[in-house]
Amino acid sequence: MIAPGSIIGIVGGGQLGRMLAVAAAQLGYKCHIFDPHERPCAADVAAGFTRAAYDDTAALAAFGQAVDIATYEFENLPVEPLRVLGDKLRPGTKSLAVAQDRAEEKAFIEATGARVAPWRSVSSFEDVEAAVAELGVPIVLKTRRYGYDGKGQAWIRSPEEAAAAWDAISHEPAVAEAGVSFAAEFSVIVARWADGRTTFWDSPDNAHREGILRTSTVPSGDLIAGQTAEARAAAASVAEALGHIGVLTVEFFASAHGPVVNEIAPRVHNSGHWTIEGAVTSQFEQHIRAVCDLPPGSTDLAAAAVAMDNLIGDEVHGWRDLLADPNAHVHIYGKGEARPGRKMGHVTRLTLK
Repeated sequence: MIAPGSIIGIVGGGQLGRMLAVAAAQLGYKCHIFDPHERPCAADVAAGFTRAAYDDTAALAAFGQAVDIATYEFENLPVEPLRVLGDKLRPGTKSLAVAQDRAEEKAFIEATGARVAPWRSVSSFEDVEAAVAELGVPIVLKTRRYGYDGKGQAWIRSPEEAAAAWDAISHEPAVAEAGVSFAAEFSVIVARWADGRTTFWDSPDNAHREGILRTSTVPSGDLIAGQTAEARAAAASVAEALGHIGVLTVEFFASAHGPVVNEIAPRVHNSGHWTIEGAVTSQFEQHIRAVCDLPPGSTDLAAAAVAMDNLIGDEVHGWRDLLADPNAHVHIYGKGEARPGRKMGHVTRLTLK
């Protein structure tokens, strides 16, 4: 058990790291951020900050000596340099390695018995053409690495669109995935301890626009509720197979054939931001509890219903109106420039019991 008063290292200084640091501080921990940027928003609320490249093994080794335990806030990190953190890193590098390569991720998920859409790896235009012939249309090309919020993706809705889609992802190695007919999107957020214990939150109904999550609401409708048990079992199997410690998020499509895994994130997740006010224990606090081997907190709902809306780009400039709403819990990340498509904050509203 890593006791309060210890130092938790967080690799990555974005908004997820910021919210982890806030949750850790409430439990009496100090956080040390490792990030290559000059002023990452997580450093504003942390006790320590190391500015260095993610592949700087000397800096990572020094960082490892300065902290009692370490975690990470996003998955697009070089795996090999992080191995210098050894057993201090929770979750481990296996979760990172699987989640940051879509082909490896899909093969891994299938091996656990979970349902995924039909897919194949592609590394040439000939592979794309073969995927179209085998899987039919529509299919989506997703780059194997560094895709998020709809980036690195291109749809093929007719065979004639194959070349343009291949160009759109810059001929990067990718997966070709058959389109899934679904009625809703939802996520299972699971926290796993080293001894195999797990906790789950209610699964939110997630609405996306242009590849970016816009809203998450709980409780979800009957369709998602009817698929939650199977989805939780799938998420738990993935977490167990990874030996994951901490929060893991599995995104699902609710289809007529049952839940279909879209992708996994080995970390706290945007679709779980509602838990800060909407659950007894937030995903951020629970992640700290799991990596420090503290007892689990309750994941029960703290309200009859919860709705979370992301603030994207210039939407954050409406903060005056948001703060004038007495029922709005406003989170502004302090990220500076409000670029189009950039997540600048979120707002959560509760319907009390």
